[in-house]
Amino acid sequence: MSAYNVVRFKVKPGFDDAFIEEHRKMKAEFSGMRKFTLIKTGDQAYCVIGEWDDMESLIGARPGMIAQLDRLRGMLEDLGNGLGVTDPVSGNAVVELIGP
Repeated sequence: MSAYNVVRFKVKPGFDDAFIEEHRKMKAEFSGMRKFTLIKTGDQAYCVIGEWDDMESLIGARPGMIAQLDRLRGMLEDLGNGLGVTDPVSGNAVVELIGP
């Protein structure tokens, strides 16, 4: 089954358009990446979801993903509770349901 990574962000006031535009310009040139989606989850709140062939592909792509994140850091608010500007999680899918 696939592996996924999910990262939560909060954008500083006035940076939504620039944040979205930076994601549009990103290259999804990571080996094993199937899909990458940016989701607006609320006011100034976003989440990215990446789908990968396997955890090894996701782990191998982390340095490149961090390099992309480095270009965004100035647009992001600290999430508090010691998280910094991101709240990332990742893991292997254990159940995948596909619609009709």
